[in-house]
Amino acid sequence: MPNQHGEFIWYELATENADAAQQFYSALLGWRVTDRGQPGVDYRLLHARDEDTGEWRAIGGLMQLSEEMKQCGARPVWLGYIGVDDVDQTVASVTALGGSVQMPVTDIPEVGRLAMVTDPQGTPFYVMRGDSDDTSLAFASDRPRVGHCAWNELVTTNPDAAKAFYFEAFGWTKEGEMDLGPMGAYEFIRHNGVIGAFMPKPDDMPVPMWHYYFRPADIDAAIKTIIENGGQILHGPDEIPGGDFIVKGVDPQGAMFALVGARQR
Repeated sequence: MPNQHGEFIWYELATENADAAQQFYSALLGWRVTDRGQPGVDYRLLHARDEDTGEWRAIGGLMQLSEEMKQCGARPVWLGYIGVDDVDQTVASVTALGGSVQMPVTDIPEVGRLAMVTDPQGTPFYVMRGDSDDTSLAFASDRPRVGHCAWNELVTTNPDAAKAFYFEAFGWTKEGEMDLGPMGAYEFIRHNGVIGAFMPKPDDMPVPMWHYYFRPADIDAAIKTIIENGGQILHGPDEIPGGDFIVKGVDPQGAMFALVGARQR
């Protein structure tokens, strides 16, 4: 795996209706969706088209929640994968730093070694050592890429504790902050470039969570697509420094998602 330890390398939607979710996000972000071909498992690959080469690059996955998963409390959600040099060592570090293990270390043939963990505030994510020799561009750290993730935002009950955890586990550092007034600070996080931010959880948000901002070709067209296809807008569009606009919403199956992109008119 050529990505650095601590980089986001994959994004995954767990959903109760894979067909409906595929239709919604394909219309929203232009993704091409293919079946991974794993017998007995409904797992689909999400591909974004490279604007330079025309090639389709896998940036994430879509997984149908089983009845057993739902009975154990699983709900529609977007989850991120952080690439690591050693999964077992990272899981040991996560638990030593106050996190927990939700899915033990597992090997998936031709995919890699991974585990699902939570930070000390209970926010879930995966750690993974991928088998691929290709650099993941699921998070577009080099430049804006339509269909890729453009920002990783942790909304947490304890930003200071979260910083201590993630900085130690993954080598992240702080790169300035923006004052949010009564809400506190929006703290930018660097790791091979600025990758996202931490912010305090608002009282009206039920649980701490990661928000992954995907980039549509046109933010206004994306808003129209959300509404026309049964999604809801929770916040935005709000302009951010640099001229892009952000939107937070809920898809028809109940998973929260976020977008960041430009207006094309």
